[in-house]
Amino acid sequence: MELLSLRKKSSYSIKSNFIYILNDKLGLFVFLFIIIESLLFTNILLSNGASKISVNFYSLYNLYLYISFTLILLSFTYLFSRRIRYWLLIIIKLLYSTLLIGDLWYYRGFQNFLSFHNLGETENISNLSGTVFAMTRHIDIIFVIENIIVLIIAFFLRKKYNSPEKQKGVFMVVFLIPFLILISLHLFLDFNGSDSNRPTLFKTQFIPSATMNVLTPIGYHFYDTIVYIKDNMPFKLTSYHKNEIEQWLDYKNEDLPANGFTGMFKGKNLIFIQVESLENFVINQSYEGQSITPNLNKLLKNSFYFSNLYEQVNNGNSGDADLMVNASVLPLRRGSTFSRFPQNQYNTLPALLKEESDYFSRTIHAASGDIWNLSRGLESFSFDEAWDIKDFNDSEIFNMGVTDESFLNKVATLPQKDKMPFYYYAVTVTSHVPFALADDMKGLKLKADFDKTAMGAYFQSVNYADKQIGNFIKTLDAKGILDNTEIVIMGDHSGVHKYYEDEVNSLAEKESWWDNDSKVAFMIYDKNLKGKEIKTIGAQIDVLPTLASLMGINEAKYKNTSIGRNLLNTNKDYALLNDGTIIGADKLSPEDILHIKKSFDISDSIIQTDYFKSR
Repeated sequence: MELLSLRKKSSYSIKSNFIYILNDKLGLFVFLFIIIESLLFTNILLSNGASKISVNFYSLYNLYLYISFTLILLSFTYLFSRRIRYWLLIIIKLLYSTLLIGDLWYYRGFQNFLSFHNLGETENISNLSGTVFAMTRHIDIIFVIENIIVLIIAFFLRKKYNSPEKQKGVFMVVFLIPFLILISLHLFLDFNGSDSNRPTLFKTQFIPSATMNVLTPIGYHFYDTIVYIKDNMPFKLTSYHKNEIEQWLDYKNEDLPANGFTGMFKGKNLIFIQVESLENFVINQSYEGQSITPNLNKLLKNSFYFSNLYEQVNNGNSGDADLMVNASVLPLRRGSTFSRFPQNQYNTLPALLKEESDYFSRTIHAASGDIWNLSRGLESFSFDEAWDIKDFNDSEIFNMGVTDESFLNKVATLPQKDKMPFYYYAVTVTSHVPFALADDMKGLKLKADFDKTAMGAYFQSVNYADKQIGNFIKTLDAKGILDNTEIVIMGDHSGVHKYYEDEVNSLAEKESWWDNDSKVAFMIYDKNLKGKEIKTIGAQIDVLPTLASLMGINEAKYKNTSIGRNLLNTNKDYALLNDGTIIGADKLSPEDILHIKKSFDISDSIIQTDYFKSR
């Protein structure tokens, strides 16, 4: 009888808990709206440019995960009185919508999501307000509207939440059932052997959007927090990591004999101009009879023009380009490299030049050195001096940095003051998103409607940058500096295709040559050089070995510290993109493909263990 009584009591308790849940109107509405907006969010991610609701039902296959994670999130509110729970439900709903909007904005700009890894990058916000505004889309208003609806519902239900009672039994039901489901799935899917082709749950996919689509927004941020905690634990260079890195580098090295390009610029000055958002598709192209980059086009006659160089920046954006060009190390998979590991040691281009021929080196950024933590990150790169926006007059600042005109004019005055030979690493900023120029800075005559589009604005920005580079070259030539100086020009990352791909694809007058395929412009100019197009497929990681070879640096000094390869002396034709795509994979052996796929893991190990400092 006593056992029967206990069973009845238990049955009654479970039944009463479910009845309580069904009568919890605000809780049910918040639960329903979180599910809906989560599904909308992942659906929007699958659209072109994450800018609209796509006709895709992929997320519905994981509906049980959306339900489970949402129940766990809301379950903790039952540990409080109904009065407190009322406000917790509203706060959770508003914060969650804000998080999703932030995720969308960040994803559109950096193909990643908000994370604790980004906390060290708050210094970017004040400098990148234009970028943030450029990431908004009309579809985002949905998340605001449904919050207004929830607030209205909450207002009418407020009197039902005056009770001080707590529902710990309800908490156990709402938390325990989905928790056990997730644990079971984790054990079944994530511990199935390395050769299994079955899906995974709590494992990082190659690109963040894939992880998000598997785990749902709530699950993604929960898992990302766990990963963040793990990533912030001390890293140690173990013998396993060391052997793995050494074996990878050894396989990468082709050990080819020197060719006619080796050392051809030995002892000459080197000026590297990293141009903000300079994509490759505008080179040698015209719009409405007007050349977009007339000065760069002229430079090609005396340049090595690498027409198949792909961008590889990750969360650190322009800072990642600085890292790859000067250290030939790929950026971290999570967070900005300079923000997370600002004091790491690398075998850098300025250090190699200093050792080779006692070069004086200076890094010069037109924007603030606080962005992407550049100032601290470049401290260990062996530059003799580092300049940023603080070294220019306030009157020269436009938008987020010094105008290209003022910036390059000042750089042009430095060669006559500095010791030769020298290496300048100069980074422009005027052509930064949202590509807004004053009317007197625009050099192209475009139709009014097209001029207001993202592509029209981009053409104007690139044309402006091109004009200033042309004036810079003329100034150096007039001073006789070009007789013994190499000029390298490279885009730091994509521009209009990175931030406005959805708008570009929707333009009625879109032309076929507007497609860019993640390529950035890259050329090495010498006034006495006979121009040559280099069609070898490569990426930003390959810049240092290519330049080091041209500058006559002994290959033995950098081949075992560079992830990249010399594009002027290689038998391989490929590029690894930031999303894991291998361009030219059809020309590679299965062993090469496996090796290349490990590049990001190897580079992460190098950075996380401060490998070069510990060698």
